[in-house]
Amino acid sequence: MNAPVDVDLKTRAHTLPLDELDPSDPRLYYEDVWQPYFERFRREAPVHRVKDSPYGPYWSVAKYKDIIQVEVNHKIFSSSDEVGGIMINDAPKGMERTSFIRMDPPEHDEQRREVSSTVNPVTLAKMEDLIRTRTNMVLDKLPRNEPFNWVEHVSIELTSMMLATLFDYPIDDKLRLIRWSDMFICDINAPDAPVKSEEERFAKQMEFAEYMNGFWEERAKKPKSFDVISILAHGDATKNMTLRQKMGVLILFLVGGNDTTRNSMTGGLWGLAQFPDQFQKLRENPGLTTSLIPEIVRWQTPVIHMRRTATEDFELRGQQIKAGDKVVIWYISGNRDEEQIENPNQFIIDRARPREHMSFGFGIHRCLGNRLAEMQLKILWDEVLRRDLKIEVLDKPVYAYSNFLHAIRNLPVRIAA
Repeated sequence: MNAPVDVDLKTRAHTLPLDELDPSDPRLYYEDVWQPYFERFRREAPVHRVKDSPYGPYWSVAKYKDIIQVEVNHKIFSSSDEVGGIMINDAPKGMERTSFIRMDPPEHDEQRREVSSTVNPVTLAKMEDLIRTRTNMVLDKLPRNEPFNWVEHVSIELTSMMLATLFDYPIDDKLRLIRWSDMFICDINAPDAPVKSEEERFAKQMEFAEYMNGFWEERAKKPKSFDVISILAHGDATKNMTLRQKMGVLILFLVGGNDTTRNSMTGGLWGLAQFPDQFQKLRENPGLTTSLIPEIVRWQTPVIHMRRTATEDFELRGQQIKAGDKVVIWYISGNRDEEQIENPNQFIIDRARPREHMSFGFGIHRCLGNRLAEMQLKILWDEVLRRDLKIEVLDKPVYAYSNFLHAIRNLPVRIAA
């Protein structure tokens, strides 16, 4: 069960002066009370200066088209770790894990180009049968007529196997990859955080890098293969990376391959459970999985925010952003923008334009693995429907204490025999 909702936190969105609202509070997402905060920001102050937060002052950008404007102006709004990185909390000095998501061109373009073959259409086509076989194996093992946690038995099982495939990592040790990912992306102030300081996190990151470097050096001596590590070990722009650079790019694939898909696998079931008419529509027409998948990704919005830093003065919706200012773009708000998306709070599996969401970002930093994530989700729902599984959601999800990942820790369900 979730902790009891802080009533004050829920009503604060309506009662406090706008200048006292801070959407960066992780409790808003942990307690699932973020919606009215952003409804008010979109209505009253779409581009808003938050003067006081635990992360220092920042600009909050809440509307779809404004977020796109920030994303596509990558020369003005930098992602580089050198100016702060991609999260609202600054990258800790001396402990950065730089990778192409935390770079600007030209370095960004060189690294991204090198690894894009891991998720190109040819590679994905080769993976499809393997993903389907594993999905069937996981679904066939699920308990019947007894409660279980969908996150643990389905979402984590499937994403950990996919990570093991991407890295060509021993499948029997796959859950170690999940534990590492959770350590590297958690909010260290969360009650259940697996690491409690940035220093402890960095030590675990280096431990991970040293372990994976063994695979890297081994594969550098062999012919180039399909997996991420082999591609990096042979790539012109990546083969001579330092250990720290290897750490950054491998953690990007680890976290990116884990959390987006894992939380969409759970968030989709929760969305369908809240809108049973949509679940019934899906059962009657399984072909709707094609539009279901982007709706799941929009509805869940696995990444809550991205941060950029202004490199020069810029005017956005009449607000004067200064060089050096921190700018936070809220994907979770853009995906509920009433001006862009019709009935955005409804889970609608046959939207006319379901791909018009911002969960994968825009511009040069658009999610590299979006097609792989969508393929895993589609196969899961195709196979659930083929089996006609009667899945009953027994309680609300337990969310993570985080303002960066919209992550679900527990979703209790029961499948009828």
